[in-house]
Amino acid sequence: MLKSFIFSSESVGEGHPDKVADYISDSVLDACFEQDPQSRVACETLVKSNCVFLAGEITTNAKFNYGEVVKQAIREIGYTNDDDVFHADKVFLINALTSQSPDIAQGVDAREADGKKTSEQGAGDQGIMFGYASNETPELMPAPVMFAHRILRRLAEIRKTTSLAPWLRPDCKSQVAVRYEDGKMKSIENVVISTQHTEAVSHQEIERFCIEEVIRKVIPANLITSSTEYFINPTGKFVVGGPQGDAGLTGRKIIVDTYGGWGRHGGGAFSGKDPSKVDRSAAYMCRWVSKNIVAAGLADIVEIQVAYAIGYPEPLSIAIDTFGTGKCADELIEKAVRATFSFKPAAIIKQLDLLRPIYRQTTHYGHFGKAELSWEQTSKAADLAAFVKANS
Repeated sequence: MLKSFIFSSESVGEGHPDKVADYISDSVLDACFEQDPQSRVACETLVKSNCVFLAGEITTNAKFNYGEVVKQAIREIGYTNDDDVFHADKVFLINALTSQSPDIAQGVDAREADGKKTSEQGAGDQGIMFGYASNETPELMPAPVMFAHRILRRLAEIRKTTSLAPWLRPDCKSQVAVRYEDGKMKSIENVVISTQHTEAVSHQEIERFCIEEVIRKVIPANLITSSTEYFINPTGKFVVGGPQGDAGLTGRKIIVDTYGGWGRHGGGAFSGKDPSKVDRSAAYMCRWVSKNIVAAGLADIVEIQVAYAIGYPEPLSIAIDTFGTGKCADELIEKAVRATFSFKPAAIIKQLDLLRPIYRQTTHYGHFGKAELSWEQTSKAADLAAFVKANS
C-alpha cells in the first residue's frame, strides 16, 4: 500500500433497513439458543414498508412466538413513533422458515470417510474466511471503520437516552475518510453523516448538531483540522427512512460488519446463522487469532485466511500475511498458530463458547472490536509469544 493515501470506511445505524433485517435474524437465533443450544439456524429476513418476511431453515426444540421476537427487535431499534409506517406493533409477519435439509445435517453432524464413521463435526459449508488485526487503535482494528461506528453509537445514545435531539429517527449512515502519511494516521479528510429526522428541524440545526455534538465528541481532536470537510445529510432532507423508504435484507452489510474494506472478506454473511456455519464462526476465529498475534507483539498488522469443505472438520488451508510488519518469519507465526489453536468447527465453538444467545450483541457497529465478545479476548497472546521464542 502507498505510504500516503486516503482511506474511507462506512457504517450504518440500527435503523438502516439492512441492519433491521440483521437484528431480527440474530434475535431469532438468540431466541433458539436461549432454550436449545444445539439449534441449527439459518434465518433470513426481508423488511419493506410494514412487512417482515422470514425465510430459511431452522431445526430446534425451542418453542417461542416468532412474531413477538420480531416485534421486540423492532421496538429495541426504535421504530415506535406514531407516524412510523414500519412500527413495532403494526408490522405484518410472513413466516416461511422450514427445517434444515437432512443432506446438510448429515455432513455437519457426522460423516462417512473411507468406510469409517466419525463423530467429528464437519464444516457447515465450503468457503473462505478472513481475519484481520492491526495496532492502529486500542481495539486492534482499522481506524476508519471504528471512527464510523463511533459516530453512529453516539447518535443512537443521544436518540435513546437524552432529549438533546428529539427530532432524531433510527435510520442513519456514516462515512469517515482518514488521511495517512508514511503509513500513519495524519488527519480526518472528511466525514459524512446521513441521519433520518422529523420535519420539524432545519438542515442548519442538523448540521450543527452532527458536527458539534457527535463528530467532535467521538473523533480524536488532533485528527480534525481546518481542512476537514463535513457532509451532513447531503441531499438536504431525510424524513422518509427505514423500511418505509428502502427494502432491507439480512447479510447485505458484510463490509460494515467486518473491517470496513481494509481487511479482506470471504463473502459469507454472519447474521442469523448458528456457529456450525463456518462463514460466521471461522471468521470470528480468524479475528481471534489475528488479534492475539498483534497483542503478542509478533506483528503490527496481520491477516489470516482459512478455507473449508462442507462436511469436513479440518480446514483445507491456512494462510498468514503480516505485510512485512512481522517480528519474525510469517512461517514461524503460522507454526505458532497451528500449535496454539484448533480450527476444527467443534473446537472453534468450544474455544469461543459460541452456543449461547450472544448474537444480538454483534449485529450493530461491527462484529469486531467489542471487548465483551469472546473472540476479542487476547488470552492466547502469551502462548503464541512463548512458542515463537522457544522456536526462534
